[in-house]
Amino acid sequence: MCGIIGIVGRAGYHVNQLIYDGLTVLQHRGQDAAGIMTECDGQFRLRKSNGLVSDIFYTRHMRRLQGHVGIGHVRYPTAGSSSRAEAQPFYVNSPYGLSLAHNGNLTNADELNTLLTDRFHRHMNTSSDSELLLNMLAVELDQRSNNMSIDGDPHLDIETVFGAVQGVHEAVIGSYACVSILSGYGLLAFRDPHGIRPMVFGKRQVGEETEWIVASESVAITALGFEVVRDVAPGEAVFFSNSGHFFSRQCAEPVEAAPCIFEYVYFARPDSVIDGISVYNARLSQGKRLAERILAEWPDHDIDAVIPVPDSGRIAALQMAETLEVSYREGFVKNRYVGRTFIMPGQALREKSVRRKLNAIEHEFSGKNILLVDDSIVRGTTSAQIIEMARDVGAAKVYFASAAPPVRHPNVYGIDMPAVTEFIANGKSIDEINDIIGSDRLFYQTLDDLVEATKIGDAPPNRFDTSCFSGEYVTGDIDAAYLERLFTSRNDAAKRESSEDDEVIDMHNDGS
Repeated sequence: MCGIIGIVGRAGYHVNQLIYDGLTVLQHRGQDAAGIMTECDGQFRLRKSNGLVSDIFYTRHMRRLQGHVGIGHVRYPTAGSSSRAEAQPFYVNSPYGLSLAHNGNLTNADELNTLLTDRFHRHMNTSSDSELLLNMLAVELDQRSNNMSIDGDPHLDIETVFGAVQGVHEAVIGSYACVSILSGYGLLAFRDPHGIRPMVFGKRQVGEETEWIVASESVAITALGFEVVRDVAPGEAVFFSNSGHFFSRQCAEPVEAAPCIFEYVYFARPDSVIDGISVYNARLSQGKRLAERILAEWPDHDIDAVIPVPDSGRIAALQMAETLEVSYREGFVKNRYVGRTFIMPGQALREKSVRRKLNAIEHEFSGKNILLVDDSIVRGTTSAQIIEMARDVGAAKVYFASAAPPVRHPNVYGIDMPAVTEFIANGKSIDEINDIIGSDRLFYQTLDDLVEATKIGDAPPNRFDTSCFSGEYVTGDIDAAYLERLFTSRNDAAKRESSEDDEVIDMHNDGS
């Protein structure tokens, strides 16, 4: 999962600080690496590296990142490695000068790599599928270039741009939300035909001029003082010219939209609105639906208080406490200087970080029957340790509730849940999972309830990508062979080996 942002400001106004601030708002979507690219006087200016946004960009970098057009990216790796060479944005010199940042995962990356190498003789510098996507866009633009114009320039036509995106849609399979600078012309953004990964755009008026912004989540738009216009539709491309003019086109054959439901469960910030659905309200609805099922199955429950696993379990827990008519309590204090354990590679690192991240408030547990609520259970590492922590400070009974169904299948669309044998729910019943994590009783949301609880708002999508729960992949190209290759490349052992290789690469890049 990654976060992307792109801005076209007014002439003479540098957008570097806006992009930096936007990336800090999107930091929750990726903590592995970050990058900003701007265009100034016909030249790309780039700073990217591993780490958090606040650790990468210094005053000297910001002074150099001039220009009124720019894009930014925060990353955690799902394809490729964690080397600094894999950080985004990427760029190529031809045609025009083209840069790109990408959120998602391409499921036909191997075929694209062969096509680009053998037919178009394009060289890939990394193992990132985002670089493949950039080169596919470059090929499509190059093949369609003509002498019509955008804003009077004689070398590029808006039909060329949208035709190139159409070509990308025809060649590429998977999830992708992208922002791209076309040097000298403006900012292009487009989204895969199923709309799996989110993308929103907005604007603000400054005197006679209009400034435009596109980002993974609406919160990055409103936090920077822009007004949300709407979501980029699945399969749509939008283009903001250097002069501030706006163009849009549906560039893909119509298919059923299926945004990722895990955005509403865990990834997105609660103050975002994605595809017309308030993430906050969706999590309230998920909590209400789960509590109603607990009451139906266990009307004479003995729960004394509901305590959330911070932070993403908090909103569902609030609504569950109200629906169950029991007290809501904050029982854990979070150390906010430890990263999200779900994103951390390697089981040993995850186990170590959970205890460092949370500390229990003894008074809220001692002698009580507690219902702990989390957004989901993936590997079970966090759940088991938190239940143990609750018992250590005197809880009489510890029940556990997951606002999402059991995660039993790999996610192939940009969420790092690839190794099925590492899921605690793999091949196990709910009772068996309950025994492993050590709770007195375990409750999971059903998939039907999750979908219905999330279908809120004026015009919610008819379908969501629920592949990590259901094993149904909306792009229709995922088979057992693909999943086996995915497991081989992305299980914890493979990540450890890749991490060791990255250290060697980064030392080489440093000149050490």
